[in-house]
Amino acid sequence: MERSKSLLILLAALLLLVVHCSFTFATFADNLGLARSSFPSVQAKRLIRDLNLFPERGVNVVDSVNGSLASSMESKKIVEKRFRMPNLVESGVSLDDLGHHAGYYKIEHSRAARMFYLFFESRSSKKDPVVIWLTGGPGCSSELAVFYENGPFSIADNMSLVWNEYGWDKVSNLLYVDQPTGTGFSYSTDRRDIRHNEAGVSDDLYDFLQAFFAEHPELAKNDFYITGESYAGHYIPAFAARVHQGNKAKEGIHINLKGFAIGNGLTDPAIQYKAYTDYALDMGIITKSDYKRINLVVPVCETAIKLCGTDGTVSCMAAYFACNIIFSSILTHAGDINYYDIRKKCVGSLCYDFSNMDKFLNQRSVRDALGVGDIDFVSCSTTVYEAMLVDWMRNLEVGIPGLLEDGVKLLIYAGEYDLICNWLGNSRWVHAMEWSGQKEFVASSEVPFLVDGSEAGVLKSHGPLSFLKVHDAGHMVPMDQPKAALEMLKRWTQGGSLSEVMADAEKLAAEM
Repeated sequence: MERSKSLLILLAALLLLVVHCSFTFATFADNLGLARSSFPSVQAKRLIRDLNLFPERGVNVVDSVNGSLASSMESKKIVEKRFRMPNLVESGVSLDDLGHHAGYYKIEHSRAARMFYLFFESRSSKKDPVVIWLTGGPGCSSELAVFYENGPFSIADNMSLVWNEYGWDKVSNLLYVDQPTGTGFSYSTDRRDIRHNEAGVSDDLYDFLQAFFAEHPELAKNDFYITGESYAGHYIPAFAARVHQGNKAKEGIHINLKGFAIGNGLTDPAIQYKAYTDYALDMGIITKSDYKRINLVVPVCETAIKLCGTDGTVSCMAAYFACNIIFSSILTHAGDINYYDIRKKCVGSLCYDFSNMDKFLNQRSVRDALGVGDIDFVSCSTTVYEAMLVDWMRNLEVGIPGLLEDGVKLLIYAGEYDLICNWLGNSRWVHAMEWSGQKEFVASSEVPFLVDGSEAGVLKSHGPLSFLKVHDAGHMVPMDQPKAALEMLKRWTQGGSLSEVMADAEKLAAEM
């Protein structure tokens, strides 16, 4: 009884600290004439509204399930079906030759969670690498990437599907997962299955891979790569470390992890939040006087992030409020700028219009094809976003050096016109990362990333580490520069050099 009382008093004290911090930072911002940091629920709703998405639920926690693949799982870990999307413009390809699969995985270490995934066999060869894609948010469905970035097809205005000439399934066996639990078509009947940190997220993904490769043993020896963007800059390093740990400990099926790639991600918040004002000033978004005033918050943000560390809780929530004053203040001066692509303007609250995805996936014929039954599609989950709040300011760079030392490749790429996860902040943490090849990487020359003879970006690389700044692209590189993104993936996964110039030199040396 006394122990329960003590715990309740401690919990109350912690809650008061968070509330106190939010008001303290609001007062601090007011005194400096800066924008206040919004509450997470407000930020989450803005994220969804900016993309013109209107999910009916905040999260996929349901009372019961009818008619979906998952409802018939019983003792099976995974259920999967081949499918053909309705209204797909194609030339009589059979269901087997098409090689498109939808499935549910019964998350092993959960009460009742089911993870939805899509798997598209390579259009070229089953020997191509297996590539998994994770969308960020946190809490946004990977179907965003399927239909608007690097999936096999895109949605036309008449709700038909058109083949994507630059879909990543042209050079890989491509997996998309709705995660964390409650996102997209993934769901649970128990709210306790909602994840709050990278340990829970990465364990779920690792367990899913074990079940997936058991279902597809013909792919288990293929090279394996982890990719994604935005908040996946947190997911991906943790997931890669979890796979590597599982391989070393011989926990189950060996996963042939060769590399991981993060596009415009949030990985090391201390460095990346400090870079916001530099990028905004360089790009003419703020003035020098704005820059000086907003930078007064940076030391507060840095101190809060240090207190958060890699496993803080309440201190991490305080850091979220402190540091987001920086970003909110820049946006106040930026006006109607699209913070995903500063070349563009937002019209009212609309920055991108992804509403066709919601319309398409809510058609009965599509839901029947995918086997999701009456499960709602939650394009972006406000609940998952808020649940991951304590994870937001944690530094996920810390686990990367060990992976590099063991020869696992890392590619960081970033569109040059993204503000929210800008190339400058990403470049800085990559250069600051301590590993055995750091000096050589920092000293390496920038070379052009050429696609069809034209410069599509600027590349730095040494050993297993590459950094690519992509020209004429914002936050979503595969959407803005689909041809360059496909070429990037192809060269990186096929073991050659990302730079066409260096690749030609290597080829010439081999011939000599």
